[in-house]
Amino acid sequence: SLVIRGEKHEQAVLCSKDKTYDMKIADTSDMLLFIPGCKTPEQLNADQASCNIIHSQIAGFSNNYWELRRCRPKLKKLRKLLMEDLYEGPDSRKDQTLTFSKYTTEDLLNLIQASEEEILHQLQVIDACKIEGYWRILEFDYEMKLLNHVTQLIDSESWSLSKVPLRTCLEELGSLEPREMIEHILLSYGRKYVDDGEVYFEMHEDKICRAIAQMLLQNAVKFNLSEFQEVWQQSVPEGMTTRLDQLKGLALVDKSSRPETIFLLKVEDLPEDNQERFNSLFSVREKWTEVDITPYIQDLCAEKQTVGALLTKYARSSMQNGVKVYNSRRPIS
Repeated sequence: SLVIRGEKHEQAVLCSKDKTYDMKIADTSDMLLFIPGCKTPEQLNADQASCNIIHSQIAGFSNNYWELRRCRPKLKKLRKLLMEDLYEGPDSRKDQTLTFSKYTTEDLLNLIQASEEEILHQLQVIDACKIEGYWRILEFDYEMKLLNHVTQLIDSESWSLSKVPLRTCLEELGSLEPREMIEHILLSYGRKYVDDGEVYFEMHEDKICRAIAQMLLQNAVKFNLSEFQEVWQQSVPEGMTTRLDQLKGLALVDKSSRPETIFLLKVEDLPEDNQERFNSLFSVREKWTEVDITPYIQDLCAEKQTVGALLTKYARSSMQNGVKVYNSRRPIS
C-alpha cells in the first residue's frame, strides 16, 4: 500500500512500507484515457478468438500525472516532537501532570513524512523507548544517571565489557530504577546476544565515551582541548580509551585558537534543508576542511550521492597552506 503524508503547510510525499518519494505533477502532451476493463495488446493477442472491434466507454482523461522521485525521509520533526516532553524518570512530577502531547506509533505515522520502516529505524537511532505505549526520549541527565549505575556495577563486579549479564544487572539495579529502564540503557549502549541460554550485552566503548564527552562539554562554551582530553579520559570507565574521532558530529576542535579548544556542535541541532545546513555551518566557521565538515553533511547525501558532490554544489574550494578548504558560495549574513 502507498500513503500520502504531510500536514497542510508541508509539501506532500508518498511513502511505501520502506521508502519516501517527493511528488511533482508532470504534464504530458499525450492524453491519458481511463477505460474500465481495458485490455492490453498482449492480453488481446492471447485470446485469438476475439478479433472483433471492441467498443469501449471512456470514463475520464488526464493531461498530467504524478512523478515520483526518491527523497530523504523528513525525520528532523520526529526528534523535535519527542524533545517536547522528555522522560525524566518514574519519580518526575512533570510526568504525572499531562502538559505536553505524547505520541504513539500511529500518531508519528500521521505526523512524520517518512515510511513506517524509516520512522521505526530512526526511533532506534535516537534511542527512543516505549513507555506506557508512547514513544519517549530520556532526558540526558537521567540517561547519564542510568548509564552511571550500569558502568559502576560493571566496575564493582569486574565484568568484561563484552559480557555484561542482563539478569544480574536487573537484580542488582532493579531497586534503584525501573527494570525496563535498565534494559533500555543496556540496549542503547550495548549489543544484546544470548550465550548458553543467558542474555548478555557487549558494551559499545565509542558510544559510552561519546556520551561522557557530551556531558562534560554541554556546560562549557569552549574547553581547552588538552585539559578536556585529560578530564575525559579520567571520567570514562576503566579499560576504555577516549579518541577524538569518537566525537564526529558531536564536537568540533578549533585548531586556529591558541591553545586549541573544543566545543559542542551537534549534527542533530542543524537544519534539515541542504542550503540552510551549509549556511549554518559557514556561520560557525568560515572555512572547513573536508574531514571536519563530512560528519555534519553526511546525512544530507541522497541515494548514490557523495559528500564531494554536495560540496561541489554548495561550497567553493580553495587551497590554504597546502590544504584544500571549503567556504560558502554566497555571503553569510
